Amino acid sequence: MHALAAQLDDIGKPAWIALTVVSFILFWPLGLVLLGFLIGSGRMGCWAHNGNRWQRRMERMQRRMERMQAGAGRWSGGGSRASSGNWAFDEYRAETLRRLEEEQREFREFLQRLRAAKDKAEFDQFMAERRNRPASPPPEPPPQA
Repeated sequence: MHALAAQLDDIGKPAWIALTVVSFILFWPLGLVLLGFLIGSGRMGCWAHNGNRWQRRMERMQRRMERMQAGAGRWSGGGSRASSGNWAFDEYRAETLRRLEEEQREFREFLQRLRAAKDKAEFDQFMAERRNRPASPPPEPPPQA
């Protein structure tokens, strides 16, 4: 079940909408259950525009890219680059792939630094608010009779 949900998440909202419509057509109680699941899990929550939304999209795109690269590696013979027969093209291809891999590594490092900076800024803001908060007065002792 989780694998199916992950696959549908990768495709996006249109897949969930299509599945919901089909489930209503086939067996309406199943459609209601699926609709409740979608709303409850936040998968259809257009109103929930939080910061994690973009991070989830970037991670999903990264997973897709990794799957495409793995598929291309299997297609081209297990990752070892076969010669095209043209030495100049093979050299150009190797250099381009090396450059792209380096740019990808640098971009991942940039994203990691960006996330760390965002976390630090949020933590610093929390600590500043905490320091500037007025001290709560001590509780009054109960009246003695």
